[in-house]
Amino acid sequence: MLKTFAGRSVLITAATAVVSVIVTALVALPVAVRSANNAARADLVEKSALAVELLATERPAARERIVSRLRDDGIAVYLLRRAIPDRPGVPDRVVQQVAAGSTVDTEGEVDGRAVLIAGRPLSGNDAGVVLTRNAFSGTSARVLGGVWVALLAGLLGGVGAGALLAQFVARPLRQAALAAARLSAGDRSVRLAVRAPAETAELASAFNQLGAALQLSEGREREFLLSVSHELRTPLATIRGYAEALADGVIMGETDTRGAGETMVQEADRLDRLIADLLVLSRLEAADLPVDLIAVDLAQLVGAAQEAWAPRCAPDGPRLTADLPDTPVCVRTDPGRMRQVIDGLCENALRVLPAGTPLILAVRAGEHGGVVEVRDGGPGFTDEDLPVAFQRGALQQRYRHVRKTGSGLGLALAARLVARMGGTIEAGHAPEGGAMFTVTLPYTTRT
Repeated sequence: MLKTFAGRSVLITAATAVVSVIVTALVALPVAVRSANNAARADLVEKSALAVELLATERPAARERIVSRLRDDGIAVYLLRRAIPDRPGVPDRVVQQVAAGSTVDTEGEVDGRAVLIAGRPLSGNDAGVVLTRNAFSGTSARVLGGVWVALLAGLLGGVGAGALLAQFVARPLRQAALAAARLSAGDRSVRLAVRAPAETAELASAFNQLGAALQLSEGREREFLLSVSHELRTPLATIRGYAEALADGVIMGETDTRGAGETMVQEADRLDRLIADLLVLSRLEAADLPVDLIAVDLAQLVGAAQEAWAPRCAPDGPRLTADLPDTPVCVRTDPGRMRQVIDGLCENALRVLPAGTPLILAVRAGEHGGVVEVRDGGPGFTDEDLPVAFQRGALQQRYRHVRKTGSGLGLALAARLVARMGGTIEAGHAPEGGAMFTVTLPYTTRT
């Protein structure tokens, strides 16, 4: 039972009720005892006055009845004679005060017991009467008995309240558990009703957001898989076509065979790049890709990239230029992975840039780190493209029938690589009219 929320709720509420009763009893018991003793003293004084009047007027037999009734009420009666001042059991000061004709209302000890004492002289003679009652007689027993009753009532009330509380609180939790089971079984449309109290509403809202996020993520995943399957199918179809032509003897001659082989090699390279990107992307998402962060001069790194890409841009490609600072811009990054990012951005640009349009690799020292910019004068992005630029396959889905596109993995791969290296990447509009990608990497030492 204690393994369930309901059982723990019942236990906690019952324990709380019992502790509350005990604490209340400990606080209230002295007050109750003091109040009871005050009432008992007042009653004892009143009875002493009545006893004096009755004892002064009644016959001896009647006196015996009065004394017997008082004793039945737990009151001890002492008759004093002034000729016998030392009454055994009664405190001397009480005997002296009564013998002196004074009224007594006090507390003391008689036979080792704490008692309430009331004494009065008898009028008209030399006698007096003293009444005593145990200070706690009939009081502590009633209070303690009441405490046990209250403990039992508190325990029962705590169990009942705990059961109601557990049912009230556990119901939305059970509903959430059932909804989570349906969600894990593949039903992404399941949602919880958002109802009070606030904590339950927050749980339902969070669950609904999770369901919506999973639904959106799986939708994007399906679109991505469709896109990748299309990208894989195209080069495979080309390779299969040439292979079947070679097997059937359709392609003959050294020139035709060489051309078919070159086409097949190019398509195989395309497949290899796509598979490599998929592997790197999966390792990045699993945080399994090694990254070796060292001090790197961005100006030198980008300059080397410009020299490597220059032959691919000339003579009928874009105009590739590098805008590099005169002083080093030292950042902490992985030079191999950073070069992979730059190469991917350049390859994307070359795919859509007409001949003669600018492609600029720039480096500058930013406020928060070294900055690498890849800008071009191509078709660029719309404002709606920028928020989804680094989502897998998002732009590829939008432009696959508009302009030449890649696998849809390049920008997603670049974003995750930059994030693993502790930097940031942003997409925007270039001053040259096309797209601009801005990569910011943390400094090693500010230069």
